[in-house]
Amino acid sequence: MKQKNLIVRQLFEKESSTYTYLLADRESKEAIIIDPVVECIDRDLLLIKELSLNLKYILDTHVHADHITSSWTLKEKTGASIALGERSGATNADLLLKDSQELSFGSFKIKVILTPGHTNGCTSYAIEDMLFTGDALLIRGNGRTDFQEGSPKELYHSITEKLFSFPDETVIYPGHDYKGLTSSTIDEEKQHNPRIGGGKSLEEFSQIMNALNLPNPKKIDTAVPMNLKCGKA
Repeated sequence: MKQKNLIVRQLFEKESSTYTYLLADRESKEAIIIDPVVECIDRDLLLIKELSLNLKYILDTHVHADHITSSWTLKEKTGASIALGERSGATNADLLLKDSQELSFGSFKIKVILTPGHTNGCTSYAIEDMLFTGDALLIRGNGRTDFQEGSPKELYHSITEKLFSFPDETVIYPGHDYKGLTSSTIDEEKQHNPRIGGGKSLEEFSQIMNALNLPNPKKIDTAVPMNLKCGKA
């Protein structure tokens, strides 16, 4: 019954294929938003207004390299507090989150899971039977490890020891998807993730990650400095 009182909205920004998540307690109207994108701030503010929500926390999963967060502007518009993982290196955050810390909104609590490897400060969030994994674990993929202090070893342990320890039926909501998929489950990723599923070893995973040879995100030179300031100009 409690989960019926949880509003969950998955929102999409097409240029960077980023998912933003708005979660709210239907009764108290307290809400949180995860990974908001600056180009979509008008959309997000309108939805918050239409649903008569009181935004309490703005959560970023990490310091993004492919888009600029709207965290600071959202804070100015709503009075909500900005929160990131304690290893993010970000300034202007109201809260630097520790592993297993919980944040409350209405009758719900969302749990902090530090999942470094894509970046030092990568943080996932667990609530009810859902995991919001940012770029740590994607649908049939995972975040790259070749910049921003990325580490195949750290990411392997974050996924296999932390995220894969959740029940198989736990629903995964990622920070991005580039193929039109919206969610997955722990069991699906254990079985079908080509990089880290199927019981792959750390050595196998590291070889895959080190051979990706991907181009840098187009906005990295502007996005990272801005996001280290929580989007404050």
